[in-house]
Amino acid sequence: MADILGAEVDEEGFLVNLSDWTKEIADSMAKDDDIELSEEHWDVINFLRDYFEEYQIAPAVRVLTKAIGKKFGKEKGNSKYLYSLFPYGPGKQGCRFAGLPKPTGCI
Repeated sequence: MADILGAEVDEEGFLVNLSDWTKEIADSMAKDDDIELSEEHWDVINFLRDYFEEYQIAPAVRVLTKAIGKKFGKEKGNSKYLYSLFPYGPGKQGCRFAGLPKPTGCI
């Protein structure tokens, strides 16, 4: 298994121990994907972490899209916007940066 800043990750780059997550790890994962995390990225990452804390599951993309729209407005609650932030998939890549398990239904 590989590691990022001392935290163990699986073969897809997801943290093995969710408690290892730090903002520095998120930044490092993003840099590996050629992404500079902006305030908009952090809005989604923090939303994902809060959602997971409340429901103990990562939201499916459809649920994520609707919930982001409700919280941050229609212009952000759509697939085009979320994919512009997370080109490898807002669910999968967003959850990886947020230190969460891979969402159910993600390939």
